[in-house]
Amino acid sequence: MWYVIGVVAALCLILIAIYNGLVQARQRVREAWSTVDTQLKRRYDLIPNLIEVVKGYAKHEKSTLEKVVQARNMAMATKGLSTQKEQQENALSSTLKSIFALSENYPQLKANENFVELQRELSDTETKIQASRQFYNTMVLALNTRIQVFPSNLVAGGFGFKTEPFFELEEGEKAAVKKAPKVKFD
Repeated sequence: MWYVIGVVAALCLILIAIYNGLVQARQRVREAWSTVDTQLKRRYDLIPNLIEVVKGYAKHEKSTLEKVVQARNMAMATKGLSTQKEQQENALSSTLKSIFALSENYPQLKANENFVELQRELSDTETKIQASRQFYNTMVLALNTRIQVFPSNLVAGGFGFKTEPFFELEEGEKAAVKKAPKVKFD
């Protein structure tokens, strides 16, 4: 009889340990997404200042500026992590590149201290966003692996744990990464 009680107690402890491990992994994913979200908010906050600086120099580039504002607003409106959120963030990154490309046509803008500082801060923020995305994906990998391996998959299924999506590149960026860079010497 004591043997049966010992086995049941051991199984209960194993079940509790697996469940707690799954909860911890899910919380790490949520924390990692929060870190990504914080960096995205920082980027959202920098964009209006950048737009104002560029407006003064590039008055006839109104459509480019409007695209950036529209992309920012759409990205801010999409909450949580979803395919739509990924697409909105990738679109925002693309439109920001177009603003920095404008500076090539406007030497005065390129020399403006505010523009240079905002460009540096946005570049730093983009680097932090990439690092946060990588951290998020690492935490998602850990959670998804726990959910799918035996015996924790039994516990995960029984308690409703779901796999989380990875934060991925958009299709255009995937193609660019696969393509070899062209090096040209003048």
